[in-house]
Amino acid sequence: MSNNSTDDYDYDEMPYLCDDMDFSTVNAAFFIVIFIISVTGNSLLLVVLVCYENLKNATNLFVLNLACSDLVFTVTLPFWAVGHLHHWVFGDLACKLLTAAYFVGLYSSVILLTAITVDRFITVVLNKWPRKPVRERCAVGVCAAAWIISFAASLSDAINVKEFANGEELSCESDDLELNLNYYLQVSLLFLLPLAIIIFCYSAILITVLQFSNRKRRRTVVVVLCIVAAFFVCWGPHHVLLFVETLYEPEGCDAEKSWDIAYHTCRILAYSHCCMNPLLYMLSQNLRRHLLKFLHCDNGMSRSMERVTSHSGIRPRTSEVMVDLQSK
Repeated sequence: MSNNSTDDYDYDEMPYLCDDMDFSTVNAAFFIVIFIISVTGNSLLLVVLVCYENLKNATNLFVLNLACSDLVFTVTLPFWAVGHLHHWVFGDLACKLLTAAYFVGLYSSVILLTAITVDRFITVVLNKWPRKPVRERCAVGVCAAAWIISFAASLSDAINVKEFANGEELSCESDDLELNLNYYLQVSLLFLLPLAIIIFCYSAILITVLQFSNRKRRRTVVVVLCIVAAFFVCWGPHHVLLFVETLYEPEGCDAEKSWDIAYHTCRILAYSHCCMNPLLYMLSQNLRRHLLKFLHCDNGMSRSMERVTSHSGIRPRTSEVMVDLQSK
């Protein structure tokens, strides 16, 4: 006679008996921190660019649009944070608009980063850019196209997402099957394809730059490379995990917990990208100097340097390498 006691069951094979790990508070806390850093950093970057840089310059125009793209993505984070801590309280229209803003920020970032890389490739490797006015018009056209494509690509995501009732709580969710098909198609076109283009371009750029001793050009390429690499380092694991999710089903409580930890960690890393660009732009000595000037720190630093040099009798040397993101 078989024993029907609960001891015969393997609890690890019964997902509904697993203790769910609650990441709501952790996610919300990180989203708010990222929001504060991103808004502060990108806003300062925009002010510095508008007040002190030539916005007709192609590279400055790309950087300006990248900062706007990060801000568009960033404004959605407090709403997702509230959704994690409580439930969705903003209504169906806000659900659609914020989802659209999320994807517009994501897609425009990758398109603009690809455009910057191609611009560097033409400048450094081909060395065949036409005169400045033509190049500037091309940059304006590319930025406009990036926003148009991003808005168009985000429409399907915004249409498929809506406010759902989960018992007494509301959530902003989507029809999984239809959204997944659209999402992976867009990821293929707007993540994997740009990644392939960027790898090709930067391989050629690095080979070309290493053949010359122009330290200024090398530093410029390194700055742009760091900016591009940061995007794929942050978003790459998240996209890989979402792709693996379609092929892998965790079995057992331990596997589910490990998967949840990996998913939430990769998502926080991905979202943190929007606050990294301003930090990377500060590798540019020009931008650092302009930021200090805007914050009124340069006068005090100049007076301190003058006092030191007057007592020591040593003339300060100018910087050997000026990192300038502007194209030469």
